[in-house]
Amino acid sequence: MARALILVLDSVGIGASADAGAYGDDGADTLGHVAERFAGKGTPLAMPCLDALGLGLAAEASTGRLPPGLSRPASPGARWGYGIERSKGKDTPSGHWEIAGLPVTFDWGYFPRSVPALPQPLTDALIAEGGLPGILGNCHASGTEIIAWLGAEHVATGKPILYTSADSVLQIAAHEQAFGLERLHTLCILARRLCDPLAIGRVIARPFTGTAEAGFTRTPNRRDYAVPPHAPTLLDVATAAGRQVITVGKIGDIFAHSGTGEVLKAADNAALFDRTLEGLARLDAGGLLMANFIDFDSLFGHRRDPDGYGRALEAFDRRLPELVAMLRSGDLAVITADHGCDPTFRGTDHTREHVPILAFGPGQPTGPIGARATFADIAATVADHLGLHWKGAGTPF
Repeated sequence: MARALILVLDSVGIGASADAGAYGDDGADTLGHVAERFAGKGTPLAMPCLDALGLGLAAEASTGRLPPGLSRPASPGARWGYGIERSKGKDTPSGHWEIAGLPVTFDWGYFPRSVPALPQPLTDALIAEGGLPGILGNCHASGTEIIAWLGAEHVATGKPILYTSADSVLQIAAHEQAFGLERLHTLCILARRLCDPLAIGRVIARPFTGTAEAGFTRTPNRRDYAVPPHAPTLLDVATAAGRQVITVGKIGDIFAHSGTGEVLKAADNAALFDRTLEGLARLDAGGLLMANFIDFDSLFGHRRDPDGYGRALEAFDRRLPELVAMLRSGDLAVITADHGCDPTFRGTDHTREHVPILAFGPGQPTGPIGARATFADIAATVADHLGLHWKGAGTPF
C-alpha cells in the first residue's frame, strides 16, 4: 500500500485571489514579487526542482504572469495547479484545516485595531486568574518590535506582553527565565479558555530571552493553542482507520492534536526538513505524513524580508531531491501552502492568495489540474490515494 505526504510551505502564495480586495490584499503575490525582487538584482531565483515539478506553471495559471527565474517545462514532473481558499479569513488554522478537508465556513473572532485592543473582561479575568501584576501591550503589533519596545519593562515588572494582529489570535510574550517558560504556557492555556467565547482561533505563547543591553530574541519554544477542528479532518479519518500518522512542526498545535499522531518538532526549516525525512523513513505503507515549514512566514513574510524569503525558497529547493529519492513506487507527495504573506506588501499580515498544488511521486500521473475550487481537493485526493472512506469536502484531482 502506498503512502502520502502533504508538505505545507507556510505562506508561499502565488497571487491574490478574486476576493482579496475584501481583505485589503488586492495586488498581493508572494512568490511573484519575491521572484521579481531577485530578478531585479540580477540574481534570479534558483529553484530547479520546484520549477521542474511545475511551480512556474502553477503561478502563471494563477496570475497570468510567469515569475522571473521560473519556466514552462515541456514535461513537468507533477500534477500542477492552484487552490482557491473557500474558508473565511486568511489565518493558519483556516488554511491548514481546509487542506485537510475542513473549510472554515464560520466567522472567527478578531480584536479591533483600537488601543486597548483586548476587551477588559478578558484582560481582567486573565490578570485575576493568572495571578498577574498587570499586562503590557494590549494592541496590534509586530512580535519582534513589541519585545524590543516592552521587553525591559516586562522583565522589571513581571507583566506579560499581550498583542494581536489581523489574524484571529492572541499572542502572549514573556521572558523564559524572568517569567518562566512553564508559567507562560500555563497562562496561555488559561487564555485559551477565556478566548473560547470570543471565537479566537489561536492563543500563541511567544517566549524570548536576552537583555535590554544585548537585545531580546524569540526562542523556538513557541506553542500554539488552537480551537479544535469542528468536524473530522483527513488526519482524524486516517487515525480512525488505523493508519500511521506523523506530523512535523506546528501541525499538531494547529489541529489541537486531534488525529495528529506522532508529532516531530523542530526549530527552523532545515531542522523541519530533517524531521520530515526522519518521519518518511519509518512511515508505514498506507501512512500519512503532514509537515509545516514555518520560516517562510514567521521569519521573512511577517518581517517583510523578501531577500530572506527568496533564500529560504532556494534552500528548500536544494533539499527537495533528498525527499524525492526516498519516495517509493506509488507514493504521493503534495507541496502546497496555507495562505500568502507577501514580504513586499504593506503591513505585516498574511495576504489572501491562491496556493500552489504540486502532486508527484514515482508512477504518479503528471499534467495540469487547473484551478481547484477549494484547498480541500488535496484532502479528497490524498484520501482517495490511501483508500480512505472520505465524507469531507473536496473533489479528487
